[in-house]
Amino acid sequence: MGVKAKVISKNPNGFKKVAKSYEKQILDLLGTAGNMVRNTAVQSILSGGGGGKTYEKYNPRRSHTASAEGQPPSSDTGFLASNIEVKLNRQELSVDVESRADYSIHLEFGTQNMKARPFMFPALEENKPKIRRMYKNLKGKAK
Repeated sequence: MGVKAKVISKNPNGFKKVAKSYEKQILDLLGTAGNMVRNTAVQSILSGGGGGKTYEKYNPRRSHTASAEGQPPSSDTGFLASNIEVKLNRQELSVDVESRADYSIHLEFGTQNMKARPFMFPALEENKPKIRRMYKNLKGKAK
């Protein structure tokens, strides 16, 4: 079970068919948008963290400083950051940015014993204005 952020492009002007050239531009935009969200999430994981509890790990022996609640998770092994994928859906004209790490849902939303350490939703929110501008520019060119 992972965490997903989805960006959807609705059919412009309600047309059932989208011109092939416009469809390609939308798919390019969605791919770019997905990569922007992914890169922001990865960057927040790799650069953030700290400020939370420090504890010893025993295999291998080392210490780990957890992130503070509400902050992106601290990267320990890099597994979370390296398992965020972008999947483009050509039929739906959508893109999914998905964390494939099993524990990502617990970090994003928290558990009964741990406050949330969101990384995907803040990445989407940070990029929304840029994505909207890109889409608006594309719609302006299509007219």
